Amino acid sequence: MTTEKIRHPVPPGLPHGISSLLAAQHLAVLATHHQGQPHVSLVAFAAGPDGRQLLFATTRTSRKYANLQADPRAALLIDSRGQAAADFHEAAALSAKGPVREVTGADRDGLAALFLAKQPHLREFVNSPTCALMALQVQVYELASRFQQVLTYRLSP
Repeated sequence: MTTEKIRHPVPPGLPHGISSLLAAQHLAVLATHHQGQPHVSLVAFAAGPDGRQLLFATTRTSRKYANLQADPRAALLIDSRGQAAADFHEAAALSAKGPVREVTGADRDGLAALFLAKQPHLREFVNSPTCALMALQVQVYELASRFQQVLTYRLSP
């Protein structure tokens, strides 16, 4: 039996290192804050069609949701590490920074379908009335690779 990693559509127009991580990875670390104290959470994510939005889902009773309602500034870290010593030099880490908003109204159905295409195991959760579909509006990507090589990619408004 052969297993192959499922790849998802690569957002066009982004540098290859960024788009390949967005397509290949399924989990990210979300960083928010509350009263000056950092808070991090593991989230399932999907990139919007052009890579300008990164989608994730959470309950409206979660700490991350409350933090984002108080201050929408956030960052997502997406990386390719495993647990091998070589990952220190070979893994890539992508930070995406920008404000987060809850996706509502007519936009929600289309973006929820896009999110669920990558994260089908979360269908029941995403369709729950307590679930908020969130979108980080990427202003800047920072890609660190080969231990010290850093690429900063700013998206125009």
